[in-house]
Amino acid sequence: MTVETKIDVAAPPIPSTLTTLAGQAAGMLAVLTLITGVAYPLAVTGIAKVAFPDQANGSLIVKDQKVIGSTLIGQPFEDPKHFWSRLSATTPGAYNAGASTGSNLGPTNEALTKNAKARVDALQAADPENKAPIPVDLVTSSASGLDPHISPAAAEYQVHRVAKARGIPEERIRAIVAKHTEDRDLGFLGERRVNVLLLNLELDEHKSP
Repeated sequence: MTVETKIDVAAPPIPSTLTTLAGQAAGMLAVLTLITGVAYPLAVTGIAKVAFPDQANGSLIVKDQKVIGSTLIGQPFEDPKHFWSRLSATTPGAYNAGASTGSNLGPTNEALTKNAKARVDALQAADPENKAPIPVDLVTSSASGLDPHISPAAAEYQVHRVAKARGIPEERIRAIVAKHTEDRDLGFLGERRVNVLLLNLELDEHKSP
């Protein structure tokens, strides 16, 4: 004889109305907005300001209680007594941090060739005695248009001009360049580089002998 046992399985509850679903969705949206849009940014910013106060505030350079720049953003220089930065493709002016961009010009574009030639002419006019090859970063812009660095080779190319304009021995200029030459990050990331703004600021503090 077989006895059949019947077990009633309750169906999962079904939300009664669309209003309930909408309320739940709105509640989750509000919670996630507070967590990811308010609490998390505030926590990360607070930690950064404590652990890395200089970087968190923009790596600003202050002189005589006045902000004169940032170590992260380049500035244009044209005076022969200063080291020149890379070209910048930002608009409406060079090194505009509010409009970071590259030139997007290809190697066969006439505008790129024209810009490079104009920079070559300017460099040669500023130091006609210098017959060394011009490093490529001195005649091209970076992808961001804000690069504050030049290569050690680009700095070395300009040593003669800066030393002559300031009446300072070249070896003294090279020593200052070496002081502001940064090594690769962690010893293998990126390339060695020279911060142009910091270099020029220190040069301006030195007096000719």
